[in-house]
Amino acid sequence: MEKKKTVGDTADTILIKEQNKKTEIDLVELFFYLETKLKWIALFFATGAVISGLITFFLITPMYSATAKLYMVSASSDTLVNLTDLNLGTSLSADYQEVIKIRPIFEDVIDELELPYSYEQLRDMTSITVVNNTRILSIKVTSPDPKEAMEIANAMAKDAENQVPKLMDTSKPHIIEPAIVPEKKSSPSYSKNIVIGALIGLVIILTILTTIFVMDDTFNSAEDVEKMFGIMPLTTIPESDIGSLSELLEHEGKKKKGLAGLLKNRKKGA
Repeated sequence: MEKKKTVGDTADTILIKEQNKKTEIDLVELFFYLETKLKWIALFFATGAVISGLITFFLITPMYSATAKLYMVSASSDTLVNLTDLNLGTSLSADYQEVIKIRPIFEDVIDELELPYSYEQLRDMTSITVVNNTRILSIKVTSPDPKEAMEIANAMAKDAENQVPKLMDTSKPHIIEPAIVPEKKSSPSYSKNIVIGALIGLVIILTILTTIFVMDDTFNSAEDVEKMFGIMPLTTIPESDIGSLSELLEHEGKKKKGLAGLLKNRKKGA
């Protein structure tokens, strides 16, 4: 019984090794198979890029971003800023950032500019960040209208300039950089979307071709039989057109019948 187990274990080990070997060979064959389908791969790659570019151009609304910057000051006098004031201003930058996001400031801007947006919509269009741990706050507004983006950013900065001292009991912040009308859109990126579309097309065609290759279990050569069963076939039948072969046999049969009839007639004549 122990010997049988040993033989069985050995056979399983050999089978596993053969399967691993076949897997490696299949990967090589898959590479060469994909190489024969380069035209399809290139077609899907280009198609994905074109479709993505068309969608980006015709269906996605271009967005523009305008940015205004505020310098937040915390000082005990209007003319003198000491080291304590500087440190305090830096530590309060995050507080300023959150204060500017409050509802009254956004609603004042909506009323002032008569915007067709709600508080939530305008908040989603606005990004308020601290510039590299400084006392400078950046107010960026993104809109499909570049002029509107500039007007909202400047109105936000102006309203923050007036509201922050009242809310935080600090010195008045200063607008150090007003927003201007952006000349270039901030999104979408045509080049980025085209590359993404091309890659999606490439993934789709590679998935399709790989699935076809894996599911194809036909034997195309004697080598395929040897790989699958580990033995060489004794002989192979050459590929041929059965219809043409039958027509050839029929034609040969008619020729033989005609020749036999001719010989028979000659014998009768003799």
